[in-house]
Parts: sequence; C-alpha cells; structure tokens
Amino acid sequence: MSDLVLASGSPQRRAILETLAVAHRVRVPDVEETSDGDPVDVAVANALLKARAVARDEPAGTLVLGSDTVIVDGSGDVPRAVGKPADAAGAAAMLRRWSGAGHHVASAAAVVRAGGPGAADGTLLASADTTLVRFRALSAADVDWYVGTGEWQGRAGGYAIQLRGSLLVDGVEGDWWTVVGLPVALLSRELPDILR
Repeated sequence: MSDLVLASGSPQRRAILETLAVAHRVRVPDVEETSDGDPVDVAVANALLKARAVARDEPAGTLVLGSDTVIVDGSGDVPRAVGKPADAAGAAAMLRRWSGAGHHVASAAAVVRAGGPGAADGTLLASADTTLVRFRALSAADVDWYVGTGEWQGRAGGYAIQLRGSLLVDGVEGDWWTVVGLPVALLSRELPDILR
C-alpha cells in the first residue's frame, strides 16, 4: 500500500488506526467545514474537503484519508446534523434528547490519491455508513454526572461512546467504529487494502 495520511486532527481517528495497526501519518487540514444540508451528505462533503486539501500538498501516489462524523437528529420533519454542544447546558439538553431513544450517527470516509489515478481528481472513495445508537432512559442524576465528566466537550452529540459515555448506551446497531469517528466497516468493504 502507498503511504497513508490521515487528514484529521481527531485523536479518536488516530487511535482507531493505531488500534488496527495501520501505518499512517497525520496532517490536520485547514478547511472550513460545511453544515447545511442532508446530514449524511454533509459528512461526505466534509470528509472529501479534508482529504482533497491535504492531498494537494502530498507527493504523487500518497493516499489521503479524510473523515467526518455527524449525529443525525431525525426528530423533526427534515433530518439535521447535530454538532458539538457549546456549553454544559447544551450538552445536558442533548443528553436529555437522546434519553430513552435512538439516533443515528453517520461517519464518512473519503480517500484521495494525490496526483494519481482514480476519478479526475484522484478520488477513490467518498461515502458514509450510519449506525443506530440507543440510549437508556437517563435520570437527572445521570445527565448531571456525565456533564460533570467534561467528556462532552468537543464531541458531536455531546458524548463519547468509547469512554464513559458508553454507560449511557443500551445498544448499537451497526459499526461501532462509525460512532467513534471512522467508518471501518465501510473502508474494509470498499478499500480493504487501506487497513492492511
């Protein structure tokens, strides 16, 4: 496999690749992410934006992996992407919204070959997987405890399933890694060599 660059500042994505023993290096893209539109389309667009931004400055043949994760709030007429809570009150409100219910998490992956074959721009993959996360019914004490951990900070949806946030969850249907931040099942289906 060619040199792999992870176009992300996410420690969760780095940890996933390290857990899977995938050799890579990290370059954090300087891009303005989009947030308008269908949540899954937003995730794919952002993943591609990140991968292309980094690929522009990489040697030909380098594979660049961009990713984006969004929480999908389907409670209204039109699904919308849920971002990161701005403060503790916002995190508590998000947790109360998830309490006793399910929501989807979409993680997108975009793989671009710098200066190489693929689509006209070197794109080899731009797609997303979704996973259903079911929260248990949370008491006020549960919400206060979790918000007090501070794990919600910088987390889409206000929780980290790979940490103490797992104590809030009843179950997951789909790829657990997708919820953590990288659609490993999608990558293993579409571009298995990238993970080897």
